[in-house]
Amino acid sequence: MIHAITWDPSLGIDLGFFTIRYYSLMFLIAFSLGWYIMKHIYQKEGIDIKYLDSLFMYTVIATLLGARLGHVIFYQPELITQDPLSILLPFQFVPEIEFTGFQGLASHGATIGIAIAMYLYSKKVIHKHIAWILDRVILPISIGGMFVRIGNFLNSEIIGEPTNSSFGVIFKKLGEDFPRHPAQLYEAAGYLILFGLLWFLFHNTKLKAKKGFLFGLFFTLMWSIRFIVEFVKEPQVPERSDWLINTGQILSLPMLGIGIVIMIIANKQSNK
Repeated sequence: MIHAITWDPSLGIDLGFFTIRYYSLMFLIAFSLGWYIMKHIYQKEGIDIKYLDSLFMYTVIATLLGARLGHVIFYQPELITQDPLSILLPFQFVPEIEFTGFQGLASHGATIGIAIAMYLYSKKVIHKHIAWILDRVILPISIGGMFVRIGNFLNSEIIGEPTNSSFGVIFKKLGEDFPRHPAQLYEAAGYLILFGLLWFLFHNTKLKAKKGFLFGLFFTLMWSIRFIVEFVKEPQVPERSDWLINTGQILSLPMLGIGIVIMIIANKQSNK
């Protein structure tokens, strides 16, 4: 007998005059917690916390803009010609104007956006090697990824494939009566473990002295988690039946490879 959980939450917290959507709330928690984590690191290392405001703005803008553009480019390119205004605005304009909130965000795009933002931040604001900021910003990013995936679960989106497992969840919002893998929670759990590992290595080992090594490790493990979870995740775009892996996994492989290369380079430079 299958003991599936029936999941049918509201859209958010109804305040009467306004509804706080759970997905937006998870982003708010992720960014706020990230700020406090970086504050802890800056204070511990004697860095003036005046640099935190700039880091916060760079990260928020890069995450949202990169994630949105990444989704459009990788998963929904038809919006460029069919409904271009909806790409950057929280509305759809075709076939009629409707408030949608900021939906359709891709982690691959967010990764590229954050990498560019951290390069600019390191050059224009804090004036340190980009590897220095990357080795530290991975801590709030990893725990932030957990909250984003929880937000996806609350929204009943980025769902898993049908399953007969007792871990299955029936997403009533989708009008279904059969269980699916809660792929969002699998990925969230992976990011929580990743955060714990990176926190331990950063504070209890000398690996942060190898500039870029922790970032390379983060990159490798994060995209490995994403690659593995994709096996039980419903594809976000129609896939060719003769492909062994889906689009999300194809996009994750080069990211994973980059992480390994960064670790090798960081280790060699440290040995020199």
